[in-house]
Amino acid sequence: MPSCLGLYIENNIIKYAKISKERENIRIESFGMKFYDNIDETIKQIISETYSYKTPIAVNLSDEKYMYAHLFNLLNKKDLEKAVDTEFDFYCNEVGKNRNALEYRRLLFPNLEDRDKTTSLYAYTEKSNIVGKLQVLDSYKVTEVVPLPLSIVNLNTFIDKRNSVIVNIEKNTSVTTIVNGQIQKVDIIETGMKEILDSIMLRENSYAKAYEICKNTTIYTTQGRNLQVEENEYMEDIMPVLYKIVENVKQIIDVNQIDINDIYITGLAAAINNVDLYFQENFPDKKCEILSPFFINKSNVKLNIKDYIEVNSAISLALQGVGIGTKEINFKRTNTLDKISKQMNIDLGSSQSKKEKDVSNTAKSEKTKSFSDGFAGALDNIEKMLIRTGASILILIIIYIVFVKTISGQINKKEQEVDSYIADTNQKLETVTKYTSAVNDKTRHYESLIAKIDEANQKLTESYARKNSIPNLLSDIESVIPKGVQLLSIKNPTTKTVQIEAQAKEYEQLGYFISKIKVDGILANVKSTESVKQNEYIKITIEGDLVY
Repeated sequence: MPSCLGLYIENNIIKYAKISKERENIRIESFGMKFYDNIDETIKQIISETYSYKTPIAVNLSDEKYMYAHLFNLLNKKDLEKAVDTEFDFYCNEVGKNRNALEYRRLLFPNLEDRDKTTSLYAYTEKSNIVGKLQVLDSYKVTEVVPLPLSIVNLNTFIDKRNSVIVNIEKNTSVTTIVNGQIQKVDIIETGMKEILDSIMLRENSYAKAYEICKNTTIYTTQGRNLQVEENEYMEDIMPVLYKIVENVKQIIDVNQIDINDIYITGLAAAINNVDLYFQENFPDKKCEILSPFFINKSNVKLNIKDYIEVNSAISLALQGVGIGTKEINFKRTNTLDKISKQMNIDLGSSQSKKEKDVSNTAKSEKTKSFSDGFAGALDNIEKMLIRTGASILILIIIYIVFVKTISGQINKKEQEVDSYIADTNQKLETVTKYTSAVNDKTRHYESLIAKIDEANQKLTESYARKNSIPNLLSDIESVIPKGVQLLSIKNPTTKTVQIEAQAKEYEQLGYFISKIKVDGILANVKSTESVKQNEYIKITIEGDLVY
């Protein structure tokens, strides 16, 4: 029965979950979360509590990044792998990264826009990041080092093949897009629970207490806000971060141009009460819910599913370790030298036949007990040991020579192939350059004519737009302003710039007003100053450009 201990290590927090799998039955043996000051002692404590001294461990990769390449799917498997590696080399050259210092894994899936192409998703990181993770767990049996945004899909089998996104709000926020049950894209939002916990920790001086505050916080939707009995002083730490995450998720879905049906929320932020309702309010046409492991029986009233959800990240890593998920994303390599040393660990004397042993024993029995004969017997044993040692060394040398020659031959063959590709490519580039030069000459002529026409049209359009811009602005503001927001002044300091001073008793009302101005496109390049609380009102200045 395979089992695995999943460890999610990040930002003074360790989530852990030990899972065992017997055929199709999956069971969580133990799980939890710890805030630590000394990571070595905390890991040692977790290993002891879960009794995982010899259990395989799956741990998350940190600070990984993602990029994509589009390849022709007519290539055979061997040429496709070459193209995958070549594309990553080109990318490193373009962005100025040291290829030798990076390690990558790739996932291949059909291109949604072009059926003749295959998309390769690369997850890559500095090799030092992998070494750092392995050093922390050097005394234990680490078998998997995987990126969390790629393993988090293990929690849901996506049997219905619906298009979905998983919003995993941990230290940062990752958005994993799934199409037809396959990972299609991974986006990283550089904000998350670290920002919330750091802000609350400044007042409470404890990460653990900051997290408990988040767990006891309830988010009220626009309709249910009137039911709030008392104002939560930590809302100003939580809501702006969630607002930024929601806005970024909207942009990601729009840019990807994929019709999304479901949005799943997971990570530390999933412990905040009603966070799924907050997402549902911002995505009314999609199904928003908290992500829970597919094998958990939700109808069992004795189970507190929220406890499992807290350690979703660790569960997804443990599932990877018991064979659920794709093996291509594992950054833990098997040490080839260890394999060779095991194969070479052979007792050369063990092949001695029974007949030879009998002869040897007979000869020994016939020896006298004299000093000279005893010395000769001892010398015989030393000679055997030297022969065995010499034979072992000779075999190692032969294997090394064969290995080096094989690798050298493959390298030379690859270099010849690359040289031929480069020569052919250069010849084609010269032909393309000639055609490009001719086309560019014509393009520049037509572009100059188009620019003159556009300039004349723009002047004419702006003159018409300016006449009605202010009345239209006032009409738009009137249609979206919430009841509790009061406008103090509206200024038009420059031709396009507008400054709006507003106040309200609640921060959420001002936030809603600002978001409506952005989302409805009432103003462009919207900025807002920090809120200032005077008496019972919160004042803020909103600045943006007229849209015309």
